[in-house]
Amino acid sequence: MSERPFRFGLVVYDGPADVRRWRELAQRAEGLGYSTLLMGDHVGQFLPFGGSAPLLALADAAAATANLRVGTAMLANDYRHPALVAREAATIDVLTDGRFELGIGAGWLESDYRALGVPYDPAPTRIDRLAEAVRVMKLGWAGEAFDFAGEYYSVRDYRGLPRPIQQPHPPVAIGGGTSKILRKAGELADIVGVHVSTRSKGPQERARDMSEERLHQKLAWIREGAGDRFSAVELQMTVFTLLISNDPREAVRRVAVQRAAADADITSSVMSLVGTVDSVCDELCRRREQWGVSYVTVDAASCDAFAPVVARLNGS
Repeated sequence: MSERPFRFGLVVYDGPADVRRWRELAQRAEGLGYSTLLMGDHVGQFLPFGGSAPLLALADAAAATANLRVGTAMLANDYRHPALVAREAATIDVLTDGRFELGIGAGWLESDYRALGVPYDPAPTRIDRLAEAVRVMKLGWAGEAFDFAGEYYSVRDYRGLPRPIQQPHPPVAIGGGTSKILRKAGELADIVGVHVSTRSKGPQERARDMSEERLHQKLAWIREGAGDRFSAVELQMTVFTLLISNDPREAVRRVAVQRAAADADITSSVMSLVGTVDSVCDELCRRREQWGVSYVTVDAASCDAFAPVVARLNGS
């Protein structure tokens, strides 16, 4: 498998507390070599998820930087019409001079749906609707008038404007942890995030779901969906447990106590990076060589802790 250069991103889940700190975060991310600043999409009442409107906040972050890419991780498809999402994404792409990535998902947090009064359909329905929405978006980004009649969306004589700077469209990112969503992501997305299944409950079950054995299965589903275009897909993974320390054994012990989880559940999960800067860099290179994962994201709270790894591997 050919090796893509590493990219590193920060993920923000709760949005800016004030404009000064928000812009400082974006500028710090850029200065430390992060490629992207990404933002989640939850309505805010149900901590730890929720916060500001992501598209508006990301446009502001991009305006405060020169080269930092911005993106959503992930917009919930069911809250918006895809033709309008395509318009918003194209507008941000124009305003950022081609620095936007659209992460779009099927939606998963049922409490958000309840808060908004949106029906929470079964996962297969939500995933099929997402796939149809992405097809509408791609038609909208082409800049030509089109009609679309699908199972979930109907568009008549609609012309998507403005046209995005990035052609044929801004990169589309779709992530997930089950067979159906990962096959769809392989088929439709430019960036595929390999995530823990939302069906997994508790730290031990989540760790098992992101074991190396499970990861191989998930990559196989992506490959099935992508077919001949698999080599063009950028594979992304989010690190949820990051411990950079000269004494990683002790750091693992402390986190295990906090989470009431076994040490093995933390260190064996591919959602985790535990060790010195040298060992973490070696592990990321191994993951890229074996699995093709070159796009790594961490929580924005880990911005400084992860910075030495970014400095060493960014773009290599």
